[in-house]
Amino acid sequence: MGEKECGDHRKARRDSSRRVIACILVFVLIVLITIFLIWVILRPSKPGFTLLDTTVYAFNTSAASFLTSNFQITIRSQNPNDNIGIYYDRLDVYAEFWNQEITLRCRLPQTYQGHNEVSVWSPIIYGNMVPIAPEYSPALGAEQAAGSVLLMIKIDGRLRWKVGTFVTGRYHIHVRCPAYLKFESQTDGSPVGEDAAKFQFVSGCSVSL
Repeated sequence: MGEKECGDHRKARRDSSRRVIACILVFVLIVLITIFLIWVILRPSKPGFTLLDTTVYAFNTSAASFLTSNFQITIRSQNPNDNIGIYYDRLDVYAEFWNQEITLRCRLPQTYQGHNEVSVWSPIIYGNMVPIAPEYSPALGAEQAAGSVLLMIKIDGRLRWKVGTFVTGRYHIHVRCPAYLKFESQTDGSPVGEDAAKFQFVSGCSVSL
């Protein structure tokens, strides 16, 4: 009888543990389904970015295909969601010419963007004596000779969505803003000082998550 009672006790304990585990799994499943339904109903829209202007303080190339550049840009971001906030945990902004980085990356401050809120940043990005790849150097020289250069202002980073008290995991964000700079005459940019010109864009940027 002792062995049978001991075996029954072990079986009852196993059954109890299984019931507890099953209850935990059901609870977790219900929570996940609830979060998913809330997410689907709210349908978060990705933030919108706009390049407002670029002030060029330096854009000089040497005969050895090195580029020195210095810009101050103004970027506007808007959260289009009525019920969802956005945490920008990391945003790095930099400039490219033909897919080659020509400036160092500037880290923007961490920002929380509430419902339908707007944020504006004006970072300075620069690069000193950045070597231009041989396949891109002729294109840069040709664009400069023509009096205009097309750059791409890029922002790479991570964000989180906030729905009520629930905050999601991190998502990658990639922003691409074309910046068309003209240098052939003073009328193309507003002078802001010696050897500096400000270019107004109000140019929409592509955003991918």
